[in-house]
Amino acid sequence: MVAITDAVGMDIEHGIALLTVNNPPVNALSISVREGIFNGLKKALDDDSVSGIVVICEGRTFIAGADISEFGRPPQDPNLHHVLDLLDGSNKPVVAAIHGTALGGGLETALCCHYRLAVGTAKFGLPEVHLGLLPGAGGTQRLPRAVGVEKALSMVTSGSPIGAADALASGLIDSIVEGDLRSEALAYAIEKASSSVSHPKLRDTDERLQDAIDNPEIFNNVRKMIARKTRGFMAPENNIRCIEAAVSMPFDEGLKFENKLFMELMMGPQSKAQQYFFFAERQAAKVDGIGKDTQEIPINKVGVIGGGLMGGGIAMNMANVGIPVTIIETSQEALDRGLGTIRKNYENTASKGRISQEDVETRCGLIGGSLNIEVLSDCDLVIEAVFENMEVKKQIFTKLDAIVKSGAILASNTSALDLNEIASVTARPEAVIGLHFFSPANVMKLLEVVRGDKTADPVIKTCMSFAKRIKKVATLVGVCPGFVGNRILAARQHQANEVALAGAPVGQVDKVLFDFGFPMGPFQMADLAGLDLGWNKETSNSETVGHRLCEIGRYGQKTKAGFYDYDDNRRSSVSELVASIVSEHALQNGVEQRELSDQEILDRCLLPMVNEGAKILEEGIAMRASDIDVVYVYGYGWPIYRGGPMHYANCLGLDVVVEKLKYYQTLTGDDFWEPSSLLLKLAKEGNSF
Repeated sequence: MVAITDAVGMDIEHGIALLTVNNPPVNALSISVREGIFNGLKKALDDDSVSGIVVICEGRTFIAGADISEFGRPPQDPNLHHVLDLLDGSNKPVVAAIHGTALGGGLETALCCHYRLAVGTAKFGLPEVHLGLLPGAGGTQRLPRAVGVEKALSMVTSGSPIGAADALASGLIDSIVEGDLRSEALAYAIEKASSSVSHPKLRDTDERLQDAIDNPEIFNNVRKMIARKTRGFMAPENNIRCIEAAVSMPFDEGLKFENKLFMELMMGPQSKAQQYFFFAERQAAKVDGIGKDTQEIPINKVGVIGGGLMGGGIAMNMANVGIPVTIIETSQEALDRGLGTIRKNYENTASKGRISQEDVETRCGLIGGSLNIEVLSDCDLVIEAVFENMEVKKQIFTKLDAIVKSGAILASNTSALDLNEIASVTARPEAVIGLHFFSPANVMKLLEVVRGDKTADPVIKTCMSFAKRIKKVATLVGVCPGFVGNRILAARQHQANEVALAGAPVGQVDKVLFDFGFPMGPFQMADLAGLDLGWNKETSNSETVGHRLCEIGRYGQKTKAGFYDYDDNRRSSVSELVASIVSEHALQNGVEQRELSDQEILDRCLLPMVNEGAKILEEGIAMRASDIDVVYVYGYGWPIYRGGPMHYANCLGLDVVVEKLKYYQTLTGDDFWEPSSLLLKLAKEGNSF
């Protein structure tokens, strides 16, 4: 093989040039790959002894997209457009031989080839929408010409890959290869090179566009279908517009339109936020100070204390990846109810076609139950998931310490309590860790891994790795009330209550946060969770509006009355009673009510989150500002296209954040608004988080 660059080589066999990409781990389209393909193609096209070309990759995959290390750097030639223009203009047949994944620019490369062969396990996709972008190298123009408009719309707006069988049925590939991919691709290229038939180019193929020409409503139908899921995002709509252009414009005009919208997205705030978050999520898995040589503890059997909503959801995470798990309950009735709920959840998932009935039985078969805590003695990991009561948790950990084998990990799912105090009742505090799952635990991706003062490095490393195994995104946090997520949430909820007291109707507050991109506002969320959460009837003294509502039986959605009134279908409406209670509470507390602008509401709800996040960083509770953003996007519904609270602050400018905090401190006379030391320092230096 002749090396074209350090990432691309070329062989010539039987008159066919085989261009082989070898750029581990995923053959990303780095400058070396682009240069290699470009120069290799030129050699092959200029060589009269070459009658056809195969593009193939070494390693575990075909070209799996752009080189993320080049994100944010000045572009280098040849860019992907130069490479694909050369491919597209080839007068010799070009065959893409695909294994692993052909994603993003990799699929766009394959779409420029005349023919596409793939192994049966290959996957194909254009995931750019997840980075706030659209395929920028002709993908939106060629894909609908290959698979039809409806399929193309689904692929570009979801970003989800399709399998080889689906790709063959839809026309994306020409054949599924059963034998050796290289040999089959070579034979296929020889056959096509010797044929007198012209080689198809997708740019010249309009037949698959006809359905959309005949039925242009297909575009608006897709818009309606994805509207709720993509609310606030710019990229899905721009992907749709580009495929509309593929139908309504000549091919080259469509390419120009695609490039225009791509550049608008690339330079816009949403793609910057989504690309920032792409790296933030990967960074969150890295733990400073724990070496690669630190041994992990094998986790083959898990116990869960508590079979309620949280415990059952946690157990499902284990069964979903084939790990046997035993749930401990205090009564047979509670155990049966918990196991029944788990089965019902799986049956519901199966009814939607997401898993098979066989999967239901397999997963339910992995989840056992017992009333005897001693059956957990041989578990590698035990997770306590009972209600938030320190004494109850300490009693459980005392029992676990006496029962569970040496070397096992003892974890608490506490959302706010002091993990160090829980660990103190054991003789092995180094084995105690917090695993704070978010409800519903079988759905929510976030896992706060809570490091106690004495938690050992192997335990931390094991739990961070285990999180990935059960398909969670983990962030390592320290011990403080509420850890990262709930501590910051408390600051936001405090100010939501304050702005309502100051005169903003709860509906206005919720709408401002909803319009910002949250799935619901703070009062809607409180009603959903239950206003009686943490409320005690015996000690209640009408301290807050929420407590006053509980005193009159308004607990939220479950009682059809909370901050809002609810009908039988849980549709909300404004409550005049609540408005009068808020006004009465304001009067009792000497607060003069007034109209508040949407911007003031937004500032007063979001800036305290930033300030609390800065304090968390100061105290070493979170390792990185980006970890806080991961917590908020995956755990609390912060819109990913805004990056997270700390990224949001960086975009505003920390000097602006400090200025606003001081303004509200003066306005309210409340030291709650005092900027943190770290925030003041960074703003003074002109730095960001």
